[in-house]
Amino acid sequence: MSTIPLTKFGAEKLKLELHRLKTVDRPNVISAIAEARAHGDLSENAEYDAAKERQGFIEGRIKEIEGKLSNAQVIDPQLLDADGRIVFGATVDLEDLDAGKKVRYQIVGDDEADLKDSKISVNSPIARALIGKYAGDIAEVQAPGGLREYEIMDVRYI
Repeated sequence: MSTIPLTKFGAEKLKLELHRLKTVDRPNVISAIAEARAHGDLSENAEYDAAKERQGFIEGRIKEIEGKLSNAQVIDPQLLDADGRIVFGATVDLEDLDAGKKVRYQIVGDDEADLKDSKISVNSPIARALIGKYAGDIAEVQAPGGLREYEIMDVRYI
């Protein structure tokens, strides 16, 4: 498995989720399974089936997070020295040249991406168009609605 880029914040978020899954969710589902077993016949016990299904989801998510963390390359954007170039972890201020709208994005790993929080995946079309560029450059992004141009206003590592 190849390395998975994560920001320091993203790695902490995954560690917290893993801790919650192991210390809260796993014991709760084990209790729910034990309680459902106490009701007798398991062949027609919907509570038991639901608890077992939930247990499978939790165990799968635990394995997935452990795998990602073991292969993670954690990057602290504040420690980057990219001389103003857009790289993973950078926060970028853009102006959409067609709409005149200004936006700010941080380029993060796939697991951290959240457009509501202005975090875009390093694998998204806009991030791929931005990587390697500097403030003042124009980035062309092939969007579903056609080609869009963004002027890079500022690049920060926060």
